[in-house]
Amino acid sequence: MSATQPAPAGPAGPAAAHPGGPHPAAYAPGSPVATVPVHLTADLPRGAIWAPGVMGRAWREYGYLFLALLIAPFAFAYAVVAVVLPPSVAITVVGLFVAGWVVVGGRMWAALYRGMARGMLGTSIAAPMPRRRRRGFWRRLGVLLGDAPGWRGVAFGALSLPLAIVGFVVPTTFLAVALGGTTHWFWYRWLPLQEASDGTLHRGASFGTDYFIDTPPRQWILIAVGLLAFLAWHRLTLGFAHLFRLLSTSLLGPTASSLRVAHLEQTRGTAVTDADTRLRRIERDLHDGTQARLVAVAMQIGDARDRLAHEPGADPATVGLLDEAHGALKDTLTELREIARGIHPPALDNGLAVALETLAARSPVPVTVDVDLAAARPAPEVETIAYFAVAELLTNVVRHSGATGAYVRVEADGGALWLRVRDDGRGGARLGLPGASGGSGLAGLADRVATVDGELDVDSPVGGPTVVTVHLPLSAR
Repeated sequence: MSATQPAPAGPAGPAAAHPGGPHPAAYAPGSPVATVPVHLTADLPRGAIWAPGVMGRAWREYGYLFLALLIAPFAFAYAVVAVVLPPSVAITVVGLFVAGWVVVGGRMWAALYRGMARGMLGTSIAAPMPRRRRRGFWRRLGVLLGDAPGWRGVAFGALSLPLAIVGFVVPTTFLAVALGGTTHWFWYRWLPLQEASDGTLHRGASFGTDYFIDTPPRQWILIAVGLLAFLAWHRLTLGFAHLFRLLSTSLLGPTASSLRVAHLEQTRGTAVTDADTRLRRIERDLHDGTQARLVAVAMQIGDARDRLAHEPGADPATVGLLDEAHGALKDTLTELREIARGIHPPALDNGLAVALETLAARSPVPVTVDVDLAAARPAPEVETIAYFAVAELLTNVVRHSGATGAYVRVEADGGALWLRVRDDGRGGARLGLPGASGGSGLAGLADRVATVDGELDVDSPVGGPTVVTVHLPLSAR
């Protein structure tokens, strides 16, 4: 939507009522990110200066130019600090975090200018995408120093100073001329007498040495000049305000690429959730439908075998075939249960803690499970990913580590789910190598975790122990 598209609600309507932009919940889970307008301008009064609302708009935008001039020196000084500070403290490394937070502070300047644009220019600008939080020293530092919305806010502060000076001084000059010209006929009589080159005395504004505004025709000319200056003030005020409007919509809102990324992340989260729902439905259908019918068939074959075996003159070959069919069907049922469990473990219906306890009980290596989800319970699709992550890691422990035991810790903290699997094996696992301790699966596990913006970290020195940490969001959306 363009910056000049009208909104039926007007400048005080719903689009202008939210401090963060036209849609404060635009980036909430499940919201249609791709359809949110980046900026929205109300249907502003236009036309001649005597048209309803036109002068009110002009004075409101003139007030914006005045307020921008008052703030601009501070914003410019902040921009200078933001640019100069990172290279100045780079040698300390830790000081770069201070510089990074200065950059992120540009978001607050951007929020201030968005509020001014919404209240005084009639333009509501959506807030940029929330800042991503990363794990690790260098990642956090990179996110802070590379915060694009913060840098755009800093850039706006730097550019606003020259524009604010010109944008206020030029219209104000024309406004002073307008006020002086239209009222000169009243206050000129209190001006001191001035002597012309011919020795005559005059009272009034002078242009040169011999031209004085002290006669009615000249007063009317000056009034006309004042009215023209007032019209010029009106147009200049709207023009400079529109320049600020264009600069604001260009720098203070989200970029089209960031909205696209947010939309792709949202659709990816929806796809992960839908896939998990479908897998749960398939598992239920296998358990309640196919598996139940196979159990009934197995019972019927077993019953037929037993009856035929007790019949006089029964053919042993036929009895043997029925016995083989009964055994094969039981093996098929066992395989089907394993397939259903691989699709979606039924134990997950009772929560992640119960599912992990069941998984640990089936492990040939002693496993201690410690689950703390008192803070928040993850979404079902995240629980599924967490379960299979632990299952894959425990499989690697059994097959490749030579460990005598393992410890699994699961906790919800800081709006995220943390999994930690530790074993006392031989170590030496690497993400680039197949498996947690030389086997296969770590690369695939990292890919599965990444589908919900999760992270996997492996700490496995040679000789052990191996500690694999998985960080997952509480929801895929």
